[in-house]
Amino acid sequence: MTRLNLILFAVLIISALSLVTSQHKSRKLYFELQQQQEAAKLFETEWTQLQLEQSTWAMHSRLEQVATDLLHMHVPDTKHIQIVAPDEVPAPQSATPVSK
Repeated sequence: MTRLNLILFAVLIISALSLVTSQHKSRKLYFELQQQQEAAKLFETEWTQLQLEQSTWAMHSRLEQVATDLLHMHVPDTKHIQIVAPDEVPAPQSATPVSK
């Protein structure tokens, strides 16, 4: 009977230790999940800010200002503008002949 009690006691101790270990792992993984979710929120915020910054940098008025100030470009006078009709543009030649 004493032997059976010792075996049951050992099984009880092993079971209790495995329960504590699994709870610890579970809490550790939950904490890691919380950290990853927080990082995802920060990345989402940064992504939104980058999209806003990109739209600001690509605004037509800003591009025109950069072209004028930094590149010294300007809109040509109307007498220097030449409009080309689509009829006057030669059609591109294909590199491979078309077989019929």
